[in-house]
Amino acid sequence: MSDSKKDYMMTGQFTAENSVLVLVDYQLGTMQLIRTSNSDVCLRNAVTLATAAKTLNMPVVLTSSQEHKVQGPISPALQKVLPDAYKARVKRQGIVNAWGDPNFSGAIAKTGRKNIIMGGVTTDICLVFSSISAVQEGYNVLAVMDAGGSSYEIQEDMAQRRMIHGGVVLTTTNTMVAELVQNWATPAGMQLIQLLLGSAPMMQQAS
Repeated sequence: MSDSKKDYMMTGQFTAENSVLVLVDYQLGTMQLIRTSNSDVCLRNAVTLATAAKTLNMPVVLTSSQEHKVQGPISPALQKVLPDAYKARVKRQGIVNAWGDPNFSGAIAKTGRKNIIMGGVTTDICLVFSSISAVQEGYNVLAVMDAGGSSYEIQEDMAQRRMIHGGVVLTTTNTMVAELVQNWATPAGMQLIQLLLGSAPMMQQAS
């Protein structure tokens, strides 16, 4: 059997060539709302997604909300990995559902990609509305659940149920990166597998 893409591509698979990464409101203040997960781990996973997108030459859209208020600036870690996307970020002035800002939905439309990989710092606000709205506009959306969280378990649970009901497919960071890479033996694959292994607890050397 050959190792060509057509032999191991799933129907409907998200690839670096047909997908855009979208990261919603990864701001220093907003991250403090996460209690159902470790906020540092959520940010690390968002940075992993960003690094994968950069390595695979994928388009990325960043958005923020009211940076001048308690939400604060986008995490410096994401600014460092994605300087161009950060410079072009959509700065919303209060719109809760990011999709309701034509600058945000327009930036995604300009990529020409119909598959959206979406992370939102808070599942119950930042992610739920924008992901469902994107599906309603005809996009395919994979929501990366371990790249965000909520303040309470019931908020997280209800948001996830609503997204599933709304046609959003839930996934995780490692699964998403593996789906995009497709083959660990490629140059990008060899680079990104080290990124995943470096954050896996069972791969850490004992001190």
